[in-house]
Amino acid sequence: MVSRRKFLITAAAAGGALLVGYAATRSRELLGDPSLLATQEGETALNAWLKIDAEGTVSVAVHRAEMGQGIYTGLAMLVAEELDVAWENIRYEIPLPDKFYANIIGFADAAPFDNEDHGFLAESARWGFKQFGALLGGNFTGGSSGIRDAWEPLRAGGAAARDMLLRAGAERLGVPVSECTTDSGEVVHRASHRKVSYGALAGEAARLSPPQDIPYKLESEYKVIGQPMPRLDIPAKVNGSATFGIDVRPEGLVFAAVVASPKIGGQLKSFDAGFAQDMPGVIKIIATDDSVIAIAKTYWEAKKAVGQVITEFEDPEPFDNDSIAAIYAQGMEEDGFAFENVGDARDNLAQSSAVIRADYTAPMLAHACMEPQNCTALITDARCDVWAGNQAPLIFRDLAAGATGLDKEKVFIHTQLMGGAFGGRGEPAVLYQAIAAAQAVKGTPVQLIWSREEDIQKDAFRPIAHSRFEVTLDEAGQIENWYNKIAAPSPTQSVMSRWLPNIPFGGPDRTCVDGAIFLDYKMANRCVEQTAVEMPFPIGFWRSVGHSFHAFFTESFMDELAHSQKQDPLQFRRQHLADGSRSAAVLDLLAEKSQWGDILPPGHATGVALHESFHSIVGQVAEVEVVDSQIKVHRVVCVIDCGRAINPDSVIAQMESGIVYGLTAALYGRIDMKDGRVMQDNFPNYRMAQMRDTPKIETYVINSGAPIGGVGEPGTPPIAPAVSNAVYVLTGKRNRSLPLEV
Repeated sequence: MVSRRKFLITAAAAGGALLVGYAATRSRELLGDPSLLATQEGETALNAWLKIDAEGTVSVAVHRAEMGQGIYTGLAMLVAEELDVAWENIRYEIPLPDKFYANIIGFADAAPFDNEDHGFLAESARWGFKQFGALLGGNFTGGSSGIRDAWEPLRAGGAAARDMLLRAGAERLGVPVSECTTDSGEVVHRASHRKVSYGALAGEAARLSPPQDIPYKLESEYKVIGQPMPRLDIPAKVNGSATFGIDVRPEGLVFAAVVASPKIGGQLKSFDAGFAQDMPGVIKIIATDDSVIAIAKTYWEAKKAVGQVITEFEDPEPFDNDSIAAIYAQGMEEDGFAFENVGDARDNLAQSSAVIRADYTAPMLAHACMEPQNCTALITDARCDVWAGNQAPLIFRDLAAGATGLDKEKVFIHTQLMGGAFGGRGEPAVLYQAIAAAQAVKGTPVQLIWSREEDIQKDAFRPIAHSRFEVTLDEAGQIENWYNKIAAPSPTQSVMSRWLPNIPFGGPDRTCVDGAIFLDYKMANRCVEQTAVEMPFPIGFWRSVGHSFHAFFTESFMDELAHSQKQDPLQFRRQHLADGSRSAAVLDLLAEKSQWGDILPPGHATGVALHESFHSIVGQVAEVEVVDSQIKVHRVVCVIDCGRAINPDSVIAQMESGIVYGLTAALYGRIDMKDGRVMQDNFPNYRMAQMRDTPKIETYVINSGAPIGGVGEPGTPPIAPAVSNAVYVLTGKRNRSLPLEV
């Protein structure tokens, strides 16, 4: 008998297998067409990943968006290593979006299987998801997948180019290829020490065929990968020359500000521009289905004008915190989809009188990037240019083409640096508004900027989630039966309805349960199921998605179980991990580096959390004090096993970033609804962690040799439970909802 779960997953895999796409398995397919890279006089592209100029400077195609995570540097390091070129001769360049640059690994991660499951069904599902991503052209940045997706193709690009240059150099020097080597951007004849630069050879190398079998370096030969390399984007950010979306200044630029319905989903009924149309600097005031936009010579003039427009919006069906809570309460009582069902957990629990139960919740959250949403557009009869920090350039191109009526080939997306993204820069609302403004003043570029209030209140929020645990322990105090019921909506379906409105997306969504399924903890019987609830407003991806709340739920409950047995929380976790496992190694090093169990200053306590996300395992210990009923986090010790650290400095920086971002959510973050309105509107009531709130952070990196994991998001999930567990030690109060209270 095939279970409903296996049937649905098999159907998804089979459907994906019917798609025709790029499987990324053969060398020629990995390299791409050199014409994808635009070249200037004196530059030669050897494949779709790199080009070389006459001076030997190598420009690497960085096909993922830079939003502070260091991806430009990480991608360039992969090419620099295999190409064998000096770091000071490496530059980066953003190619125009193309399906060749699809993020197929990011799609494979959506397959609802354990990362350690390499059986036929699991591998078929991953293959199908990859094919769908390739066919879709999902050139997105997210899911901590940038380096993981690039690991093979960018190294292939560098290694193939090195092979072509080596052959061209040997021919130039008149010696056999076997007598030559490469060193720091030169082909060298070993015996005579004669050499010729890559810059001089690039044109000749480009006329050669790429190798059939890519000659990758041995790991023992690495000089760049694994070293703390200086980030390529930092100098421009320090000297102010870096261009973020909000910095774009095409000639003749004007600005736009927007006012949308105060209630989510409200449509515009009427508006009266009145004297706003005649205010200084105002060029035009226009309306869309759900907003009014003022276009003016400066942003301040546009902002003042749009605030004076008299608007009337239709009231959507009202909802508030209570009505949303009722939706979730009903969902928790309905049958769910079992993402994981091993053994007989539910039957055993029904027959037990010693069940430990707990219900947890997490609130909605906004992205609240320091750079608010913005987009610049220029539309003529011939083309459309869009400048924006965005996480999905091909999606933005296709949506812009639909909005303008232009062919896709006439729409050009220029991806800019981003002052934060966290999933929010994949949302197209600001794109549509900028296009509407640009169409109203054709031939003039318009930069539309959301106010901070619009940015917070019109966000696609991280959804609320509810989680219920029912567990029994055996005579030794170990977990025997584990049942976890989850009520949460599907972020993927919500996002895809905006990205691909003509394609229905349904079925189980792993992002709802990521962090609750396939735990490393040993349990004889385990069942994790989810009921998909429907939200009356847009929701979206938020840094680490489901992991962001399930780590809090699971790791807080693990602490409850430990304390119920009067066991040390770290040792309780350790007893549920297999010796020799990656998780055990992380926890062991964490205990050592945090001096777990040592005497602390009076009034201080420590909490621990361990969580796997995006193929990386992160453990954190938080040292906490409660002062005047306020939580003060003094120190966080973090250990990460990401398989291999490409740039250790970037890994450490991302752990620090993720911890601070997660600490903000743990201590302060929540979005409330009343009468269809978002109650928070700016940083005074949607508070961010400040410098004074930031703890001392120590990060230790384990290079375990496992397949490469992500680092952009895994630092965020463990911090909330680590802090919460410390607060329990100090106060005796168990927080089962966020933000934390004392």
